[in-house]
Formats: sequence, structure tokens, C-alpha cells
Amino acid sequence: MDRRIDEHFGFEAADDIDGVVATLAADAEHDIVGWPTGPTRGRAAARPFYEALFADLAEGEVKTLRRLYGENFLVDESLWRGKAPGRPFGFEGRGRPLEFRLLHVIEFGGEGTIRRENVWVDFAAIARQLPQD
Repeated sequence: MDRRIDEHFGFEAADDIDGVVATLAADAEHDIVGWPTGPTRGRAAARPFYEALFADLAEGEVKTLRRLYGENFLVDESLWRGKAPGRPFGFEGRGRPLEFRLLHVIEFGGEGTIRRENVWVDFAAIARQLPQD
């Protein structure tokens, strides 16, 4: 599980959309809580989220703070740090530095692929750092 989620995060850090979606099961549920589309199903449906994310955030680093494990799942609490050149999660970034916590709940399917990715973003921290004029 660690290997797969670290691979997934590595592709995210490299802005590699093909790599990220390849870590997902073909019919994976992809749920970024608060994202306008709501949960999506399948690799192709997850792709637009990553296209927007990689356009909106730059120079990102993810530091894992803690992981909890179950039989076929893990919970990862991480800290993202980087810059916001775009409009991350609807906030005007204007190239400002940004730091926020993420909570991933990841369920694994056969062959170690990610069957379900549920992500909670600390929107309050983003709003404090990217105030809108």
C-alpha cells in the first residue's frame, strides 16, 4: 500500500497525469470532497481534476505526517506546500505561497490499484492564505 500511494503522490509531484490515473483501478471512484463534479468513476473521469490541479498549483511538495492502515485501505494525513499560480479550488492564487493539510482515504483493489480515493482538503487554510480582494 505504501509503495502504491507513494507512487501516486510521486506522479502528482511530477504533474504526470497519465502516471497518476494509471495508479487508479479502471473503474475507481475518485472523490475530492467539495469538488464541483462530486465523486467520479473511472480513470477518464478523474483526469479533468488532475488537469485543473496541475494548472492551479506549482512547485508542490507533499510531506506525510501520519498513516493508518486497515486490511485493504490506508488513511494518509499529509501537508502540501508550494505555490498557487492559478485558481486552486476556486481561490485566486496569483503565484502566492500556499500550505494546507490533506486527508486521503484510499481503498485498494486487486493488483494493488487504487479502487477508491477520497480526499479531504483544508479549505479554511487555503482561504486564510489566499484572501480574495
